[in-house]
Amino acid sequence: MDKNAKIYIAGHNGMAGSAIYKKFKESGYTNFVLRTSKELDLRCQEDTRLFFRQEKPDYVILAAARVGGIMANSTSPAVFLYDNLMIQSNVINSAYENNVKKLLFLGSSCIYPRLSPQPMKEEYLLDGKVEPTNEGYAIAKIAGMKMCEMYNRQYGTDYISIMPCNLYGYGDNFDPVRSHVVPAMIRKFHEAKVNGAPEVVIWGTGNARREFMFADDMADACLFLFESYSGNGFFNAGTGNDISIAGLAGLVQSVTGYKGKIVFDSSKPDGMPQKLMDVSKLADAGWTYKTKLQDGLELTYKWYLENYSKFNGGDING
Repeated sequence: MDKNAKIYIAGHNGMAGSAIYKKFKESGYTNFVLRTSKELDLRCQEDTRLFFRQEKPDYVILAAARVGGIMANSTSPAVFLYDNLMIQSNVINSAYENNVKKLLFLGSSCIYPRLSPQPMKEEYLLDGKVEPTNEGYAIAKIAGMKMCEMYNRQYGTDYISIMPCNLYGYGDNFDPVRSHVVPAMIRKFHEAKVNGAPEVVIWGTGNARREFMFADDMADACLFLFESYSGNGFFNAGTGNDISIAGLAGLVQSVTGYKGKIVFDSSKPDGMPQKLMDVSKLADAGWTYKTKLQDGLELTYKWYLENYSKFNGGDING
């Protein structure tokens, strides 16, 4: 790839997109076209088509998405389905209409069936029903991946897909209601420490198992595939290791220095019993992750402390 080729990163302000943007810049790419969601609403077909006709990017990385944790997905399934379907469809079709050379689509491990054999291989896709608590998001991501695949088959495009496991890292969403499990825990434990709360309540039984990858590692995997792969397959991207939610809570408690009690609210849903990805396909291609979970959590907590006022309107000391 020409290092001066024009690259459009959709969603460059989000956790995943910002990590990708940083990684590509570090690798010597220099010509980026960027728009915030306020500047360009990718849900709007005509606005998206006009943007592509005007900017004519050579390459596209589709990291823009409506994302959220189990509560957000459970209470707003139509929003997650609609917004993601519209974003993906508009960007992918506009890329085709404007002869984009290559597109990378970011999916999610939630595409796999709820009771999928573990670890989940790429070929298990569509072998069963997805997890009900994130059905809207999962169906949208499956559609986006299949759209890339079918455009390749019908039009000869070069659109590839990567399915990351649960991501965390710099720039994550720490909203206590709408965030994913790692940032939600970091905020809960930190605020409990600052406020001297005797206990922290975690949704679910604590028995569900999840795989977590530092977002900077995901960005490295995206760069690797973008530069080395063309084809109609897709790749799982993860660590190949999982941990129970109870185990994760213990790690976050340690990283934040909280000394109180952890309580699990079993009246709340666990989601999928386990989500562990088989990452052998990407490993065989030549890529593996670098950041251990403990190290990544420490880096993320440090970033949270440095940016805490963005999330609660005050300083980190309460």
